[in-house]
Amino acid sequence: MSEQQIAFLGLGVMGGYMTANLVKGGFNVKGWNRTSDRPGVKIAAEAGAEIASSLPKAIESAEIIFSCLGDVPDVEEVLLGKEGAIDYAPKNALIVDTSTIGSTAAKRIGVELAKHHLRFLDAPVSGGDIGAKNGTLTFMVGGSEPDFAECEPFFQVMGQNIRLCGSVGSGQAVKMCNQILGSLSLVGICEAMLLAEKQGIDPSLIVEVCSTGASGSWALSNLGMKVAESNFAPGFMVKHILKDLRLVREIAESASLELPGTELSDRLFKIVQSLGDGEGKEQGTQAMIRAYREK
Repeated sequence: MSEQQIAFLGLGVMGGYMTANLVKGGFNVKGWNRTSDRPGVKIAAEAGAEIASSLPKAIESAEIIFSCLGDVPDVEEVLLGKEGAIDYAPKNALIVDTSTIGSTAAKRIGVELAKHHLRFLDAPVSGGDIGAKNGTLTFMVGGSEPDFAECEPFFQVMGQNIRLCGSVGSGQAVKMCNQILGSLSLVGICEAMLLAEKQGIDPSLIVEVCSTGASGSWALSNLGMKVAESNFAPGFMVKHILKDLRLVREIAESASLELPGTELSDRLFKIVQSLGDGEGKEQGTQAMIRAYREK
């Protein structure tokens, strides 16, 4: 096992598996989560991670500090807030945030951390809980080349596709584009399934046949059958994609850019979110099909 100390802040659906893969990769990891009874905490602990009772204890001797959190306020609280990493991380530690928070917030956080002699990479991921579990995530990274090179061995045990996209904020910029692609892929999947049904075709056949052709995609291969079978168990929740699309829309509005496809997918996810007294927001993004069936 490597003697280098790593901390991982945020042991949710993604962070628990990512921490587990770091441990399996031979790294010494202390994990911490604001809520201690989450399934991801158990996943990390069973893999061999030490679960710290507090954030300061998790990071007090860490050279690399990963975070995987929800929205911009969560990341700012954990990294910059009172009792946050900014006050307890060792000088010159490298903080690597894998949350999706948009480029504006990433740049702001990077500036604040630098004032306290802390380095920063924004490194949002794609691949969902499946990718996190299997260690096949895509990392879109923003920051300096030396910091990226230092962190690359850790990325490699959590992911397969790792790319330095530019300076701090660039990883988030690419992730915003990724979320547009993912959301609109689901629009296509849902509409193809509906058209198949109207023609008397089993929707599962669309997945089996079209996944091998020019219309094949990660979304079709991994979510298509779930759409066909009305399996809405969450991998990546509706409430989380709506947060990401909010960030996309904020960027687009600031640039006076119209994105009608993004607006459509955002509207469809909001319909799902409102169904059944709001339980739709906790379902996986493949539940978009409910917006067509139950509106």
